Amino acid sequence: MSVERDTVQIPDDLAFASFRQQCESTQGWQQKYSKLGVGVWVQDTSEGKAVHRMKCRIEIKDVPAELVYDVLHDNEYRYKWDKQVIKTFDIARLTVNADIGYYSWKCPSPLKDRDVITLRSWLVTDNDYMIINYSVKHPDYPPQKDLVRAVSILTGYLIHSTGSGSCDLVYMAEADPRGSLPKWVINKASQYLAPKVLKRIHKVSLKYPEWKRKNRPHLKPWLYPEQNKLPTMSLDVLSIQHAESLENIDESALSEENASDEEGIKG
Repeated sequence: MSVERDTVQIPDDLAFASFRQQCESTQGWQQKYSKLGVGVWVQDTSEGKAVHRMKCRIEIKDVPAELVYDVLHDNEYRYKWDKQVIKTFDIARLTVNADIGYYSWKCPSPLKDRDVITLRSWLVTDNDYMIINYSVKHPDYPPQKDLVRAVSILTGYLIHSTGSGSCDLVYMAEADPRGSLPKWVINKASQYLAPKVLKRIHKVSLKYPEWKRKNRPHLKPWLYPEQNKLPTMSLDVLSIQHAESLENIDESALSEENASDEEGIKG
């Protein structure tokens, strides 16, 4: 499952097909949670590796796939529902279905907050809507002193339409959060935080049509590229963000007793 990159490239159809296959596969995954239409799976990583692999799936019976897709794209709406977002914005456009973006989020106390710079790409097929990203280095957005720069190796969403008003939503993350995290953090993320966030996405998707009617209802640059006013950027400006080049913060001794119940999952 691990993706090794040496150069920055925009994902092609094969990359999306591989992502879909990983979202749907059960081989090599261990189920950690299953309740009321929500499931969480984790995958063991190599010994000594900091990379964590997780996916979470929720059955949504009252929201169409295209609406959930809009919710996940809409940065303005994210500020309304994502309790953990510190700052999120798009930096530049690469193609009609790829851009560079910044996202920083609050982690459960007492962990340090994280941020990430990613190349994001999206694809719509007959029954599937996919958004995937991976970390890149941008010369104008170096790591900040008060935030830990995390690394997304492959993170994204698969929204599979199951009917005119229903869908399955899968969130899959292969990431290096940096920092020698204690085991309780990983367990909490997979068994508690991920299901909570997907349930929240379901809940806020129900409210999105009403909110969007009052907030630039026709603006959807992820569907209509001609609306995208971001500056264009060449791939030559970017490079792969390798985890080894970032400072590693040792948070392994932090106690769960002092931890908050905040949601901390990158969208």
